[in-house]
Amino acid sequence: MSQKTVVVGMSGGVDSSVAALLLKEQGYNVVGLFMKNWEEDDHGGACTAEEDFEDVKRVCGLLDIPYYSVNFAKEYMERVFFYFLAEYRAGRTPNPDVLCNREIKFGPFKEYAKALGADFIATGHYCGISHENGIHRLLKAKDGGKDQTYFLNQLTQPQLDGVLFPLAPLLKEEVRELAAREHLSTAKKKDSTGICFIGERNFRKFLQEYLPAQPGKILTLSGEEVGEHIGLMYYTLGQRRGLDLGGRKGEDGRWFVVKKDLAKNVLYVSHGDETPLFSTRCTVEGMNYIPSMPQAEEFDCFAKFRYRQGEQAVRVVRKGDTGAEIFFREPQRAVTEGQYAVLYDETQCLGGGVITGTDLK
Repeated sequence: MSQKTVVVGMSGGVDSSVAALLLKEQGYNVVGLFMKNWEEDDHGGACTAEEDFEDVKRVCGLLDIPYYSVNFAKEYMERVFFYFLAEYRAGRTPNPDVLCNREIKFGPFKEYAKALGADFIATGHYCGISHENGIHRLLKAKDGGKDQTYFLNQLTQPQLDGVLFPLAPLLKEEVRELAAREHLSTAKKKDSTGICFIGERNFRKFLQEYLPAQPGKILTLSGEEVGEHIGLMYYTLGQRRGLDLGGRKGEDGRWFVVKKDLAKNVLYVSHGDETPLFSTRCTVEGMNYIPSMPQAEEFDCFAKFRYRQGEQAVRVVRKGDTGAEIFFREPQRAVTEGQYAVLYDETQCLGGGVITGTDLK
């Protein structure tokens, strides 16, 4: 039986480095492939592609595996970034990482890997996968705090075919220990945070380069004018910082965003009382079910409405093939349009879709 080839998506971070290490130890013929998805040079904290590729070279050299680089900046711009801008323009808060996985990493990247002779592709995501009788299930990782199935909720069965996730049984600290044991240059490298094309830069300044700001009134729900916002796109539901409303109230408590009215260009805020942020249901479009659409029109499961959230008990009512209404067992805070509602059972991710509305007044 010939040795199987696996192309590993290598970012220059510790996770993908250890994924490559583990697969080589398991006897695969491993090839590293680095993606460049953004053309802009680093101006105070954007994507550090050149530096990351140097780390890929060092790791692949130590592991004695070949490596390549591929530029998907055009595809990323067309399939991810334009959507990102359109969502902000529409007053929603998008999650480009979910789209990047569906449209780039498990799309053009996978096709390119196949052209390199890959039998499998692999990434450093913290999640698991099972392939049984042609059915591919997306499983939770051992490290619940790092589990990244949320970002993979839009992957289809063809996209999950032939995919390996070597980090599924490992905790993050174990990954770093393995990297240190093998003297990988990425062992102590800081994890990347935020959106790649923004990096550590000021988010508002970045967005202003692409979308013109439209200042407007900040009102309370009772209609009192309390300030001026600098553009609705810069605010998210539940946001407390950056409102510049300090000192308006003598009592304890903070101001936070409770609603955005795009038609009137008004930002609504509340002080102290968070009840306006809680909803009991949401509507979802673009549902992608893993491994397939349930036969039942209604079913119980768990859901997350943002990445850093515990799973919440819900009841899902399907609305056709791609729509759904999700009812929460307990009211949920700051469920935000444009983010993803991702479904789970005890062991696996069942898919998800984009939140399009809630019952917030």
